[in-house]
Amino acid sequence: MAGWEVRPSNPARARRARLAWWLLLLAVPLAFYGGSWWQARTTQGLVDGQQPLQAQVLEQEQELEALRQRLTVISSGEKVAQQANEQSRLTIKLLEEQIYKQQQDLAFYKGVLAPATRREGLRIRTFEVQATDSPGLFRYKILLSRVGKSDKPLEGKLRVTVAGQRAGKEVALELATLTEGLVDALPGQAIPFAFKHFQAIPEAGRFAELRLPDGFVPREVKVAAEVQGEKPLLRTFKWGEEE
Repeated sequence: MAGWEVRPSNPARARRARLAWWLLLLAVPLAFYGGSWWQARTTQGLVDGQQPLQAQVLEQEQELEALRQRLTVISSGEKVAQQANEQSRLTIKLLEEQIYKQQQDLAFYKGVLAPATRREGLRIRTFEVQATDSPGLFRYKILLSRVGKSDKPLEGKLRVTVAGQRAGKEVALELATLTEGLVDALPGQAIPFAFKHFQAIPEAGRFAELRLPDGFVPREVKVAAEVQGEKPLLRTFKWGEEE
């Protein structure tokens, strides 16, 4: 018949086509659910691995905060100690200045009221020395005064030596040498002075520092004074003796 086409029928081929079609339909949701399951498992693994890291970070942050607080406490304590030391230093300085002023007044009255028969002129009153917490480091102060009613300044120079033993030998060391490198280092072996009634070295009744060399054992201090218009004056103090 015209317009008709005869095609052979194959039932097996048709079944395979339907099976492939159903497998394709099932593969899409299975792939979707499989991907979702894998993503959930991977995400859970990341979460499980992240928790120990978070705990470690939290612990380190707490430790850092504790260290910061400890540093704050230490810094605060140091500031308090520095303030206390500065306050003590200022108090000591004020007391030394007050004592120095009183010593000046006392020296003036002693000089004015001294008997006329006493020789007028310079007096080497004291060489005061004090130990410190640092081995070999000492604080010292020299006090000078005069006897008489004259208001003319008394001028001259001092030379101070510390005698003692070192390695079994007698040694005499200049005071200027013992102050080298320290705050109140003396510029030379001769110490100039000029005053009317009273003077302290260093000024204002403060203490200066000297350092003894290792192995040196001091025995005495010799203070020699040369005054313009007067005979040289020498006084010897035992180490640590004031009067």
